[in-house]
Amino acid sequence: MIKTQKVIMKGTKDGLLLLLDDSCSFSELLKELEEKLSGQKNDEDSRSVHVRVHTGNRILTKEQQKEIEKLVHFHHHLHIESIESNVILKEDAERMKQESEIHVVNKVVRSGQILKVMGDLLLIGDVNPGGKVVARGNIFILGALKGIAHAGCDGNEEAVICASNMNPMQLRIADCLNRAPDQDEIRRQESECAYIDENRQIIIDRLAALRSIRPNLNRFMEGGI
Repeated sequence: MIKTQKVIMKGTKDGLLLLLDDSCSFSELLKELEEKLSGQKNDEDSRSVHVRVHTGNRILTKEQQKEIEKLVHFHHHLHIESIESNVILKEDAERMKQESEIHVVNKVVRSGQILKVMGDLLLIGDVNPGGKVVARGNIFILGALKGIAHAGCDGNEEAVICASNMNPMQLRIADCLNRAPDQDEIRRQESECAYIDENRQIIIDRLAALRSIRPNLNRFMEGGI
């Protein structure tokens, strides 16, 4: 009878890949992992090796992850870079879904109100002075932006802000800030967009500029705002 390997070790250009069997018991897995790692040099002066662990269709508990990390880190030159699997937890899947969705909201954001979403925001309505909209992704406003808009609030510098009437108190994309326009500045009465340029400055331009600056948005912007 051929004995199935529970742990497969592969050398890569970036370090070491550990492929762990997902059908055996965890105790069997640990035993074989310990045996195979014991064949590795345990010299503190050895070159540091980054280790990626892949668990297949097995989801590890935090305690199980700690046991694997303890085994690997016992060998001073081995350092875990990541532990991955083919499956994700329900809460992680829900979070990813929220972050990739376009959230459509039909309302007026009034002074003192804050509207925040996980993914992209499509607001059908105005943002009044003193009102604020925040999104991890892009912000599209079918109305007047007279308050504050903060797109890419988790650091996404590719995010954009678009509005049918762009006259904001403040624009923010990631950690970049754009002041409110001077009172004597005349805004174009047309849809506009704001984005971060190569100098990390927020630029306000005609909506059509997005076709070349953010071509991946064309699927959403087809027909314009």
